[in-house]
Amino acid sequence: MLTRVKQVHHYGRQLATLDTASKNEALEAIALALEAAQDDILAANTTDCEQARRDQLPGPLYARLELSPSKLAAAIAGVRQVASLADPIGHIQLHRELDRDLTLKRVTCPLGVLGVIFEARPDAVMQISALAIKSGNGVILKGGHEASQSCRAIVSAIQQGLRKSVVPPDAVALLTRRTEIMELLTLDEWVDLIIPRGSNDFVRFIQANTSIPVLGHADGICHLYVDQFADVDQAVAIAVDAKTQYPAACNAIETLLVHQEIAPQFLPKLATAMTAKGVELRGDDLCRQIVSIAAANEDDWATEYCDLILAVKIVPSIGAALGHIDTYGSGHTEAIVTDDGAIAAEFLAKVDAAGVFHNCSTRFADGFRYGFGAEVGISTHKLPPRGPVGLEGLVTYKYLLQGQGHIVQDYTGSHPRPFTHHDY
Repeated sequence: MLTRVKQVHHYGRQLATLDTASKNEALEAIALALEAAQDDILAANTTDCEQARRDQLPGPLYARLELSPSKLAAAIAGVRQVASLADPIGHIQLHRELDRDLTLKRVTCPLGVLGVIFEARPDAVMQISALAIKSGNGVILKGGHEASQSCRAIVSAIQQGLRKSVVPPDAVALLTRRTEIMELLTLDEWVDLIIPRGSNDFVRFIQANTSIPVLGHADGICHLYVDQFADVDQAVAIAVDAKTQYPAACNAIETLLVHQEIAPQFLPKLATAMTAKGVELRGDDLCRQIVSIAAANEDDWATEYCDLILAVKIVPSIGAALGHIDTYGSGHTEAIVTDDGAIAAEFLAKVDAAGVFHNCSTRFADGFRYGFGAEVGISTHKLPPRGPVGLEGLVTYKYLLQGQGHIVQDYTGSHPRPFTHHDY
């Protein structure tokens, strides 16, 4: 495997020097190749899904594995959207004269080689490959065994498209054996960033077994707080969308917090709407005095269900809601529904998360919806990149200093030459 990784490193360096037009032409070639291979990709995915059903793959993973025609079309649209975005490479972030004819520039450049390990999610292959190419990075992909046929078909189409461009096809590689994961995690000399996408246990395992920097999040425990000044119908609609639009997603809500003053009006409508969508509600004692639902326990507040289950808790104030989120939140996405501007401002300022929303669904926490074209994943780290990671999260920078025989000795000693430090 080391030979293949070195190959990606080599061809990734070639990719890093290509101009914007060449990369965009490659992305369009990929989109066309994926469209041409649509039947083969969907057939491969059907094979994976049939095996997954025999293996009794958990529901949330199966939802991520299944690749419908519309899901495939959306992923291909994402490839084209990435092509339409500004090139993140070669931006001059700093241009400063240190002295006459001594000029400093800070310029964005690719990271190098990305190692992306994911469960199910065959659409991630298209998203990540597109972002890697546009940002000038080589990429090594390792999908879960449950998506093996899908990943092979997609990468085959991607490489077929790249053969019609100047981007080296071998700048994108697919690993197919589970044993290759551990070897990949040791290759810190050749791989610059690991991006895991999967369950909590999976991401934590990756983080614990490599010295390569890891971008991602282990938990996606998202909350929606319905304030006493919320519009009840609006709050119900947002809650239903945030839970049921795609319950297996990491940005779906797992806990709903409701102010005690609005609970009697809100909870019956919520229960009716959620029941119609097949959602199991689990509530605290106060909730169960208002609606007939299952009892929640302490574990429910700390659980990422990725399923049609929602924990509900009544709180006496925004302070209590903030305290609950601070205790159980994972730093992913938190939302409030309220018509009170001051309360909304307090929530937005005090919640510590990658995404903090007001009067809208947490499901908007997504690179494509943010206009990033796609995302390689969502990071809940405090340091950037944070939230959905698109092109800007896949670049670093270098300092370029150009002089005319300048030496430091001239700027030290008893009569040092002064710096001008003039910004252009």
